[in-house]
This record gives sequence, structure tokens and C-alpha cells, in this order.
Amino acid sequence: MPDEPQKPPEPPEDRPPGGKTRREGGVATEERTKAKRPERYKVLLYNDDYTPMEFVVALLEQLFKKGPAEATQLMMQIHRGGKGIAGVYVLEVAETKVARVHRMAEERGYPLRAGVESE
Repeated sequence: MPDEPQKPPEPPEDRPPGGKTRREGGVATEERTKAKRPERYKVLLYNDDYTPMEFVVALLEQLFKKGPAEATQLMMQIHRGGKGIAGVYVLEVAETKVARVHRMAEERGYPLRAGVESE
């Protein structure tokens, strides 16, 4: 019937995907869900008696972007302690770095080993 009062249309609900909307004092606020940070993994280099120290320093500089002083200090830590952390990355990057270390060492005939360990 045309003479009956009509209800005003309901406002559309603003609800972004993954978030919740609530009203505070007449203002719609969005609650954001926090993204979980990916797990990080350490790339370890292990000492051996055959790989030259100069090669390890060069590898740390080239592959892990260490400065000359930091690379030398880390190489000495690996030499004295048996292992050292070359870097910390997400799993895929850490595994790629380990594969590159092994490939670079094998190309030159060195037995240098590297591994990945959860942080």
C-alpha cells in the first residue's frame, strides 16, 4: 500500500575480510588480525681442516654480505668453536644459502659443510 510508512533501508554492514567491525560511540572501528611472523632459521657453517680460511672469508663476504672485518671474525669463531652462524633467514632462503655454500665449496674441491637449524 502506498500510504504506509516505509522502513528506512538498513545501512550495509562494513566488514572487511578477516577483520571484525564494532561500534564505539557511533564510530565503526575495525579490529585487525595480526599476521604471524614466519619462523626463522640459522645457517651454520662447520669447521674442517681442509677448507682455506681465505675461502671462508670470501664466501661470507659474497654470499652472506658480511664486511671484511665481520667475515674474518666469524671465520675465526667457526675455526675455534667448530661452527658459527652465518645468517638467519626464513626456511626457503636458509636452504638456498646452504645449497650455494655446498656448490661453491665443491666447485673448488673443498669439504666445507653448512646446515640449517631452527632459531
